[in-house]
Amino acid sequence: MRPTYEETVFRLASLDFAWDIERSLEFALFRTYAVPSISGLLAKTGEFERAPRKRYDDTELILSEMVENGLDSPRGQAALARMNAMHANYRISNDDMRYVLSTFVLEPVRWIDRFGRRKVTKDERAAIVAYYRDLGGRMGIADIPEDFGGFDRFNRAYEAANFRYADSNAQVAGATMDLMLGMYLPRRLWPLGRPVMRALMHPALLAAMGLEPAPKWMQRFVPFALRLRGRIAGWLPRRRRPHLITSVPRPTYPGGYLIERLGTFPGEP
Repeated sequence: MRPTYEETVFRLASLDFAWDIERSLEFALFRTYAVPSISGLLAKTGEFERAPRKRYDDTELILSEMVENGLDSPRGQAALARMNAMHANYRISNDDMRYVLSTFVLEPVRWIDRFGRRKVTKDERAAIVAYYRDLGGRMGIADIPEDFGGFDRFNRAYEAANFRYADSNAQVAGATMDLMLGMYLPRRLWPLGRPVMRALMHPALLAAMGLEPAPKWMQRFVPFALRLRGRIAGWLPRRRRPHLITSVPRPTYPGGYLIERLGTFPGEP
């Protein structure tokens, strides 16, 4: 039987806020790309030039296997082992690992509190913290914050010290933006989609990636539209069947996937 905090995180991600959490984590990626030590490593692997959709899918699937099946389940343990094996191939600082972990704690809550059908409760915040503290410990991350406020303080201090422009930031962010636009829009509409995405990014983040702010009217309209969507969602019946990310068909894996083959492997092209 799963711990209560795992059940809560699963419910939030698959039932209560499935759409919101998936979108929030897509934008959380960009925050990690504003840090040269992180984007530099990602650019060095070459994955964003060779197979950007595969890298996105692999990351989402590994994390979702753990949320949907439980950290102690056979599939959850296999996903954790695959993730740890990938990280072991690179020199990644503990602070960089802590920062990425903090985005998974904070960004869904920030998004839901701003755009969701309701705000995240105190107990739900505590469950999210407990889940990612558990996951972070299994990843070997040291000095993990103990509560939501600790994650928030660390996250803000880290960003103030590390958000700065680098060519690798722009390279990785540009490739990811093209990937996400391609997932939702025909190519002819990408010029319209780019400022919509930029309208949800704050100035320091945009500057670190070499991106111009969206027009001011769009900075007002896009958040308004998302708040309206959240209000409408609050009037509609709640989802009854879980939305399982691991069950979503993907062009990367038309015949299904094996957890042990997700991600990158040293020496492979």
